[in-house]
Parts: sequence; structure tokens; C-alpha cells
Amino acid sequence: MTLRIVGPLVALTVITLGVVSTGTRAQTPAPTPAFFSDKVFPVLQEARCSGCHASDGVASATRLHFPDKGATPAQIQAFGLSLAPLVNRADATKSLLLGKPTNTIKHTGGERIHPGSEEETVLTQWVQFLASTSDEQLASMTKGLGDMGEAGPAELVRRLTHAQYDNTVRDLLSDFSHPALRFPPEDFVDGFKNQLTAQGMPPLLVETYSTSAEKLATNAFRVGDINGLVPCKPSSAADDKCRDEFIRKFGLRAFRRPLREDEVRRYATVFSTQAKSSRKFLEGARVVVEAMLQSPNFLFHVEAGPDGKSIDYDIASRLSYMLWNTMPDAELFGVAARGELRTPEGREAASRRMLADPKGRQALDEFFDEWLRFDRVINAVKGRGFAEFTPEMGVAMAEETKSLLHDLVWNDKNFMEALTAQYSFLTDDLATVYGVPAPKGEFDRVQFPANVRRAGILGQGSFLASTAGPIATSPTARGIFIRERLLCQHIPPPPPGVNTTLPDPVEGAVHTRRELMTAHVENPSCASCHRLMDPIGFGLENFDAIGRWRDQETIQLPGSGGGGRGGKQVKLAINTQGEIAGLPNSTFTDAKQLGAILAESPICQKCIVRQMFRYSYGRLETSADEPAIDRLFGTFKDSGFRFKALMTALVQSPEFLRR
Repeated sequence: MTLRIVGPLVALTVITLGVVSTGTRAQTPAPTPAFFSDKVFPVLQEARCSGCHASDGVASATRLHFPDKGATPAQIQAFGLSLAPLVNRADATKSLLLGKPTNTIKHTGGERIHPGSEEETVLTQWVQFLASTSDEQLASMTKGLGDMGEAGPAELVRRLTHAQYDNTVRDLLSDFSHPALRFPPEDFVDGFKNQLTAQGMPPLLVETYSTSAEKLATNAFRVGDINGLVPCKPSSAADDKCRDEFIRKFGLRAFRRPLREDEVRRYATVFSTQAKSSRKFLEGARVVVEAMLQSPNFLFHVEAGPDGKSIDYDIASRLSYMLWNTMPDAELFGVAARGELRTPEGREAASRRMLADPKGRQALDEFFDEWLRFDRVINAVKGRGFAEFTPEMGVAMAEETKSLLHDLVWNDKNFMEALTAQYSFLTDDLATVYGVPAPKGEFDRVQFPANVRRAGILGQGSFLASTAGPIATSPTARGIFIRERLLCQHIPPPPPGVNTTLPDPVEGAVHTRRELMTAHVENPSCASCHRLMDPIGFGLENFDAIGRWRDQETIQLPGSGGGGRGGKQVKLAINTQGEIAGLPNSTFTDAKQLGAILAESPICQKCIVRQMFRYSYGRLETSADEPAIDRLFGTFKDSGFRFKALMTALVQSPEFLRR
């Protein structure tokens, strides 16, 4: 502080960020919470700090977490005040909040704000304000901003996924034609195909729903009521009693709730009009089925129904689509009718029965398919030098991974063994690629010899082949997969216009892929992200583009033949020193070591909970969901990481009932 003599008195001059306040000099106003939201927050956003410092960022394990997208100004201001623990009150210039983004204190994300810039000046003002403000004052300011608590996001209407559509018409109509294979393809958004943000209704999809409904209804009655959809024997085409019984019972199953009386009357009119003109009862039934299959009540999970009174059936539907990926069965409808699903105990009992059903395995397979992106290995194409990689092998690689996960889930084993298993379930061809003993039978368990340096899913072809190109490996792709799929950390896309093509090898200047990729960390616009991804992939470079072990990298030089063929090959030693930046004690040199590090990491363990939460609820978690995530993680961990315990906990949680 600075002293100023005023007559006989000694007064403390108000100092604001090093500027003396006098009656004649211009004053720099003391920052307020609004200063943070108006000035400081935009600087941090422009520096892209929120990309890493979020629940799904690579810095999710740090104390700095940005508010969710769409946060109110008051919430942003409260966030600014909450940064005080990152400030050194004894010497503000040594604060983490200032030193990390400027990289004057070592920062995994590199320099985000240039020292000496206007942006640093703005951040410095806020750091000094926090350093000079007491905890009591900060608490009072935060309280003055009002209630900062967040309600969880409303559960919006969710459309049936294509897989759910196929499964539902299978169980509703006994139709196994998989009509959704002809629908427009679904996009992966936030890692899955069932996320609310991607469930629009483009015109082409509406058209295919209409075409599908017509074909399904026609096939249902093509040779009479062969599937027993009509629960009574009509006396004539004008049998109103049998008509209404059919509408009520089929409608209950199609809409997953009882129909209102006005709905019954509306479908009765449709039925009778068609039955009268054709003089055939089943023609009336056919048009009702066709109409119901195009109704939003069939195509969407409509919470609480039109009258808001079908909560028991809503719960049954949620349970069924979460654990079976299809509609409820008769027993689940009965449990719903008795109101037994409103309690956690009732839902637990129902979930245990459902998980014991084969449909539970099929539904969980859909989660594994999307989470681990089996589509990428199934559709992979490899170039010269990989003749053994056929479409059948791609399918076998996905099946190998599913076999391991099935063993862990359904035999109640520690699910983290998915990353550390010193065994796998192989075919003869896979065993040859991996260089391990052949199985006794198709997808039988094979124990790996002690000197094999692969373990768990990270040593399997479903991961190694899908994160590589047709010929060469991709350390970046492998690093992104581990960051996003196993650590739940989002990596932002590269800046527009960045050339990601590596130079072709030329004789006299041959480099390994790792050496060529040093350009990523030398270019400031690339370094902040690539230092988070590439070092992970570097530790897996002993595995080639289909997952074979190699001690050296083979570089093919271009020749004078057609297509540049005919050049000689150069073999170079591989440096497999890898690390997971931001994770303590995380250096490794192969898949076995990497799997062990991840299996012991609470970030990875909790990520499995997050991925199941996102898939089950069809959305990303928000900060309001973090207490629920913590509870689910606690249950998962206390169970010894039993996956069925996690699924049961999901349906017992209060969030499961939120509408």
C-alpha cells in the first residue's frame, strides 16, 4: 500500500492494481465480477482454455473447470470468483492462474496467452484483484450473484435409434427384415448415435418411416393373422368389440402405454372405414398398424404421454430401451401396471431379470459397438503388405474384443481387466497375426506367453487396425482414441487450413513416422493439441497397421516403376517411449504398460461411467450431473468394477426418473 499525507492525518490511499487513486489523477476502477465476464472470460475463451479445462477436457483432473456452454453471466461471474485458489496472495505474479496460460509456469497445453500482450494485462488485473480480496469478501460477492445451482437439463423427446426401431418391430410384429438398414445413416455425435442433439427428422427419414410402415403392416397380415396380433376372433368385418380390443392391446404395445379413449375412437374410425370398404376385418387392422407405426407415440420416447399420467409405463419404457434396446415385454408391462417401478428396489429387481435375458447381451453389444467404434475395423481397408487382412478378419477383430468384454461383464469380473488382460479370445488367423499360440476352437481363450507385450483391448486389432491408415500407423489417431474413448477428454479439431499430410520419404533423408511428426510440436498452432495425442501413439509404434508386432519400421522409398513402385525398402529402429501428458507417472513403451496405467487411473475408471451415462441418457453430462456421476462411480468402484453393478445403479439413481 502507499501512504499519502493529508494535513495532520495519515491516510491509506486506495490502490487499484498498482495505480494510485488521487483527486486529480484518472482512476482505474477496481474489477468487479462483471469485469471478469465482460473482459477476462472472453480472453480465456479466445485462448481456448475451456477446451481442456472442462469435465470432458484433457485437463479435467485439474482444479480449473469452466462452466457449461450456455452459462448465464451470473454463473460466469461466480466462476471468475471461484478462481481465487489458483492465485498466490503473497506474490500474485507467481499465481498458477497467470503463469500456466502464459507458460511461464510449465503448462501441458503450452503458451495460450503471450507474455506482454494486452490479454495478459487483462488477466493480470483479475489475478491481482483476487489476490487482494479476502475469502469473506469473495464469498459475499458470490452470494450476491444469487443461486448458482443448476437444474439438470430437461429430458427432451428422444427418437428411436435405427437399432431400436428394428428391435421394436421385431418384438411388436415378429418382423425380422431389419427395415432400418434402408434408412438414412445415423451420425456419431459425442461418441454415440443416440444423442439428443443429433436426432432430427429430415424429410428423407420421414419418407422412409412412411414406406417402412406400409410394408411392415402389409407383411403383418399377408397370410392372415399369422403372428396373432388380433387378440380375439371377429364375427365379421364390423365386429366393433373385437376391433376395440385389438386397438387397445396393440396400441398399448406400440405406444408403450395405454391409449386414451379419444385415441381409441380415432383409430376405430380409421379401422372401420377401411374394413367397411374392403369387407375384411384384417384390412382394418392393417391400416391401424400402418397408422400407429407412423405416429410420434411409436417413433419417439414420449415422456408422460399426452395426458401426463403414464409415468409407470414411461419408466418401463426407459428400462427396456436402456437394458434391452427394444420395447418392454408383457412381464415388464405388468410390473408397470402395478406401480412397482417407482421405487429403486422395484427397478433393481426388474433390471436383474432383464440383464439375465439374452436381449440384455444384445443391447450391451450396441453400446460396445459405438463406444469402441467397431465399424471402423469392420470397414477398414489395408494396402500392400497386409494380404492377411480381409473383411472377415476385420469382423473377427471386433468379435475378439466383444468376447473379452462379454467374459468380463457376464461373468462378473473386474471390468478394468479389459485393459490389462494377458489373454484373448482368438481365431487361428488372429493368433498368427499376433504371434501367439493358436486356440483350440474358434474364439477360445488363449493365454499369452510372458514375453508378449500386448494386453487387453489396446493390444487387439479392433483398436490397432482401426486407428491406422491403409499402410502406415497413426500415432495421432491412436492418441485421440485413448483421450476421447478411454479418458473422456475432448480434443478440438485442427485449425482451418492446416496441412496434415506428412512428407513422402526420399533417399538420403529417411525418417521414422515419429521423427516426421515432430513438425506437430514445432508448429505453435498444432503443438498444444498434438503434444496431448501423439506421445500416446508413439508408445504403440511397435504395432503396425493391423496390429502385428514389429521391431523396426519399414520405409518404402518411391521407385521408377508404375505408381512409384520398385523403390528399395529401408528399416529404421523404433523409439516407443510414450506418455500421457497431464497424467502423473504415465510413461510407457508398449500396450501392456499403457493398459496397466489406464486401468489404475481414476480418470479412466470414471470415464467408463461417463460413457455409459451418455449412452443411457442420450446426452453429455453437465456440471449438474457430476454428483450423480460421482455416486455411480462410487458404486462401480466399490463393486470391484463389476459392469452389471454399474448398469443396476444407473436405473436406481434419481436421475433415471427425471422427465
